[in-house]
Amino acid sequence: MTVGSTGDVAAEPRAPQTGNDARRRGQSGPPLWIPALAFAGLVIVSVVLASSMPQPSASASEALEYFRDNETAARVAGILQFGSAFPLAIWTAVVYRRLRRLGVTAPGPAIALVGGVMSAVLMALCGVLGWTASRAASLDSPELARVLADLMFAAGGPAHVVPFGLLLAGVAVPALLVRLTPTWFAWAGIVLAAVAVLGTLALFDTAFGIPLPIARFGGLIWLVAASVLLPRERQRRTAPQTAG
Repeated sequence: MTVGSTGDVAAEPRAPQTGNDARRRGQSGPPLWIPALAFAGLVIVSVVLASSMPQPSASASEALEYFRDNETAARVAGILQFGSAFPLAIWTAVVYRRLRRLGVTAPGPAIALVGGVMSAVLMALCGVLGWTASRAASLDSPELARVLADLMFAAGGPAHVVPFGLLLAGVAVPALLVRLTPTWFAWAGIVLAAVAVLGTLALFDTAFGIPLPIARFGGLIWLVAASVLLPRERQRRTAPQTAG
């Protein structure tokens, strides 16, 4: 800054942005909303296709009958579930890099990375199991159909949703502490993460599985909204300078 003859302080002009600055901005990754919408769309369609799948409380004969009568729907749902794992993994990697770039040095980004990768892997496993069950319907084995249905429920239910809650918490807590998003929105992510953890109770009894759809679909909405609200760059506050 410069000081005029009358004592007034004139601010120095900002330095022009260099090519390095532009390259650093480009390293923040693709827009988060693209993989978020892809993940949400694939999950919703797959859930609709598999909406009539028998719960673990159903008998083995009911499970076999379902895969016989819905062979194509079960196969397509499995393929879509398998495919949805990859947008989720991409979103997780990009948001980890975004949080680190925004200056978050707490364990939150690492927790989000671990939770997102685990959730994506279990969703892919659920899809592979669904594809296998659709082809195994012709074996006329109720016991095999029952086992595959139970594995699909476990992998695509609690095993997927609980790590998904870790992903939400790993993003929401830093967003709250560093104020990257509105406070109410960050708290909503923390609440959804807690609900997702409660989905573990579904492994004891499917009657306790109510938190699973709440965390799954509520988390999808939160994920898409977070993709828009999370900034690419953190605003820097400059300390006032005095003349001298």
